[in-house]
Amino acid sequence: MSKGNQSFVTEFFIVGFPGLQPEYQGLVSAVLFLVYVCILIGNVVVLILFATQNVLHKPMYFIYLSLVVSDLLFSTTTLPNIIARYWFQAGVVSFFGCFLQMYLVHYCGTVTSFILLIMALDRYVAICYPLRYPMIIKKSTVHILNLTAWMLAHPPCLSIVIRAYPLPYCASNKIQHFHCDHTSITKLACTDRTPYSFPAFVVAMVVLLVPLTFIIFSYCSIIVAVLKIASTQGRIKTLATCSGQLIIIALYFLPRCFVYLSSNIGIVFSPDVRIVIIMLYSLLPPMINPLIYCLRAKEIKQILIKQFRQTQQRDLSNHILL
Repeated sequence: MSKGNQSFVTEFFIVGFPGLQPEYQGLVSAVLFLVYVCILIGNVVVLILFATQNVLHKPMYFIYLSLVVSDLLFSTTTLPNIIARYWFQAGVVSFFGCFLQMYLVHYCGTVTSFILLIMALDRYVAICYPLRYPMIIKKSTVHILNLTAWMLAHPPCLSIVIRAYPLPYCASNKIQHFHCDHTSITKLACTDRTPYSFPAFVVAMVVLLVPLTFIIFSYCSIIVAVLKIASTQGRIKTLATCSGQLIIIALYFLPRCFVYLSSNIGIVFSPDVRIVIIMLYSLLPPMINPLIYCLRAKEIKQILIKQFRQTQQRDLSNHILL
């Protein structure tokens, strides 16, 4: 292509589902809006409970608080754009804005991966070294681990954005995705993307597989420790403390690894199916994580039950006075 024929892109257009018929766009935007509202309500409730209830100021909940912040940041970064795309036909994102979103999307995903590693470490110490748990997993230790997770996630995500930003983008500006991510944007570059996509794939695999390897090791050690417990009831009770985390970890890691690996070994999905899979593993965990923890965490259940009973009593008192 001659230099004079190049038309450089100044903005991108979020396509979303390429095969979605216009008559279903309103329904899709309404569903995504409902998902966003559920994510906001669930995670904000957890934030409020944590801010107002001193009983939750424990190491385990500080780890979960970090996960809540990451989930809120990711959802707020991605969902408003795709909702506006179908609700108001406003899918245009500025050139810089798209790369900022790319950074935030990958940054939140990386942070979440590291936080899940910390959560697995917490359960590993709690079950395998219960007597030493208060000495090892302290508030100060958790604060350092959380801060490290947020800081370590910065360099790899920034590096892939820095490499993708200066590429020549011309002709098509339509992103076949529901947000700006590295793969979808670099596909639009007027150059060979192999030198840029392979390092990004390596970064993604390291970010996924290094924490996942430690998580698998942790839970293998946990299973061995649980099998040494004499009573069946004790085993079940101990494993129950990990069930919520295992659900979150499975929802986060398994679909991601499948999508990343399938795209690099020749398994091809239609664009719509691929986006649905990515939406499920990106948006389902932030939506159900608060529910899982509210149902599994004893302190949170007790607080919610207490608040519910107090509300009922107030309503009853107001009704009697009236």
